[in-house]
Amino acid sequence: MSDHPTSPRGKAPRKVIPIVASTEQPLFEARRKIQPRSISGVFARWRWAMVWLTQLFFYGIPWLQINGRQALLFDLEQRRFYIFGWLLYPQDFIYLTTLLIISALALFLFTAVAGRLWCGFSCPQSVYTEIFMWIERKTEGDRSARLRLDGSRWTLEKLMKRSAKHLLWLLIALWTGFTFVGYFVPIRSLATEIMALQGAWQIFWVLFYALATYGNAGFLREQVCTHMCPYARFQSAMFDRDTLLVTYDAARGEKRGPRPKGVDYQAQGLGDCIDCKLCVQVCPVGIDIRDGLQYQCINCGLCIDACNSVMDKMHYPRGLIRLSTENALERGWRGLQIVRRMLRPRVLVYGAVLVSLTVAMVVSLYVRVPLKVDVVRDRGTLSRIVAGGQIENIYRVQLGNATEAPQRYQLSASGIEGLRVASESEVAVDAAADRWIVVRLQAPYGAADAGSHPVLLEVRSVSDGALQVQAKTTFLVPR
Repeated sequence: MSDHPTSPRGKAPRKVIPIVASTEQPLFEARRKIQPRSISGVFARWRWAMVWLTQLFFYGIPWLQINGRQALLFDLEQRRFYIFGWLLYPQDFIYLTTLLIISALALFLFTAVAGRLWCGFSCPQSVYTEIFMWIERKTEGDRSARLRLDGSRWTLEKLMKRSAKHLLWLLIALWTGFTFVGYFVPIRSLATEIMALQGAWQIFWVLFYALATYGNAGFLREQVCTHMCPYARFQSAMFDRDTLLVTYDAARGEKRGPRPKGVDYQAQGLGDCIDCKLCVQVCPVGIDIRDGLQYQCINCGLCIDACNSVMDKMHYPRGLIRLSTENALERGWRGLQIVRRMLRPRVLVYGAVLVSLTVAMVVSLYVRVPLKVDVVRDRGTLSRIVAGGQIENIYRVQLGNATEAPQRYQLSASGIEGLRVASESEVAVDAAADRWIVVRLQAPYGAADAGSHPVLLEVRSVSDGALQVQAKTTFLVPR
């Protein structure tokens, strides 16, 4: 009897492909926890220098005061941006947009020149991961001690070490969340509100960013760089064969293998790599740089420090793992040859655009007049004839003092013969404040034909003649 099913009409048997659920190959690989080994060297010192530099700036700047006000504050509630003595309004958003464009171009330039330098040295994910791993080393020990602790059963010692680590992580995370929110809410008042358990939204955002820091730097770590960060995916579009990257010199290192110190390893057909795997153990993303260029690599250079330390002990030349380019490895270039190839059209274009935008923004900020004037016609009274045969138009004018000092402004008008400001012509505005005023403009009857006429309202600072703005509006003459 056939094993194949047949149709009711006795047709030829149909072939059936059995579907068997396989349990041998999982669909997703389980995450392998990475416990990097600490290493000392040039790149490790540079990483810690950037940790100190970025965190001193991040934690310290909100407490810096200029003219009695927070030096760097993006006050969303009041719609004011205080940036080191400059006061920007939402209308000045072009400057913040330009700053973001400059930052993006700088990232493109650095990537084209030397790969993921931002990721390895300045990215908040890398910086806080480095801080959290330092705390982990201080509380749980070096790499071997942490591996033993991971594999051991729960004891009082393990509980105390883990508790101390997580407590310190939480303190750092909470302070980070508090500082971040302090860039958008005045940090001194924020501290007062939190101490009094006031400001529900402020507390929510502090806890939100604290949780993000705690989770990303304490648990996700390299997974953020590998799977969550889009930069890891599109960076290859900015690389070429002359981009400076962390590379392994396979021609010199292979065939790899262990050997006693001082033996003629070349006679045995071995290269300079002793296969100690120290470069893998220090890597914060857990890759083996000897397998070639990989998108997970963040160009931190710790594997270079590790390999150089081994080369020194074996009395071999340094540079088995080094910063180089694909063309340099293939053609044996060194030093100035690599630098000359780095100055290629892509890099020059990025650099020229970056310098041009930066200069343009700085010049624009320097010549910017810190005074905002908005004129709105009074909808209730468009035009009228008042005593003395004067034609009067009424306006609502908003004066924005974008300086850190109180100002007195003189108002005048032009555009029609005999046009004058009939209301108060001198107005005081507090530092970094706005003020709405009612302005009445009058012109002699018969000075202009009936209809709409363009006029200028000029606002000039009494104490600083260079601080002046002319606002265009219209003056209606009735028939």
